[in-house]
Amino acid sequence: MFKLLLISLTLLACTGANAFRLHSEHAIVVSDETGQVLFEKGADAPVPIASLTKLVTAIVVLDSKPDMNEVIEIDASDVDALKHSQSHVPVGAKLSRNDVLRLALMSSDNRAAAALARTYAGGPQAFLDAVHAKLKVLGMTHTAIKEPSGLSPENMSSASDLAKLAMAASHYPEIVGITTNRSEFVRMNGRNVLFRNTNQLVGARGWDILLSKTGFTNEAGRCLIMRIKQAGKSATLVLLNASGNASRLSDALNVRRFVAGQASSRGLAIR
Repeated sequence: MFKLLLISLTLLACTGANAFRLHSEHAIVVSDETGQVLFEKGADAPVPIASLTKLVTAIVVLDSKPDMNEVIEIDASDVDALKHSQSHVPVGAKLSRNDVLRLALMSSDNRAAAALARTYAGGPQAFLDAVHAKLKVLGMTHTAIKEPSGLSPENMSSASDLAKLAMAASHYPEIVGITTNRSEFVRMNGRNVLFRNTNQLVGARGWDILLSKTGFTNEAGRCLIMRIKQAGKSATLVLLNASGNASRLSDALNVRRFVAGQASSRGLAIR
């Protein structure tokens, strides 16, 4: 019965003037109210997830209940030696752990994510042990995390697992607040530096975003996790391996229309 319902919803999504087509190789849309899968596309296949990893990092760090006002100094060991990605956070910068978390989530800074793992109580190995324990608790059986930033292509998960992660992350007010903030000034080396959210839909007209995280590496493609509210209904969407930013945005728009259409359909059925 469930499979028939899923097939019928998928067919409904792919018909009509606003055809529901996704460029992303893997995707899932889940109703937050019922937990029902509204749409899926290769949702159980483990693939590289890039900076979506940082949601796991944030959860594990917050679970350890550290002093968020403690000052952390960005170390040379935090610099990306794998892909040599750019960062606006210089080595030697001293920031509160709270600001480091903001940089890791909102602007997806890799040095910030590395610093959070390095300064975790017990060190990087204790951090990874906590990550693996958390994945088990969340039932993320298709997921493997090797490091905190997502730079490694060995950080893999599935769209279905990441929907579980998004729901878990939504219970952390700090994560919700940071990832739905469009931009923020962070005090760094005596001056205020403006950092912007990597998801350009945050704060955009017509979008009510409850949680957000983007990701990109060559191996992972363009990735996105969001919880959105549309037509009075909230839903979680996961998009993995879109070929470009425009494709990822197009997919997000199509999902938003789909969620609105589902809400309208349920409203008509009630009448």
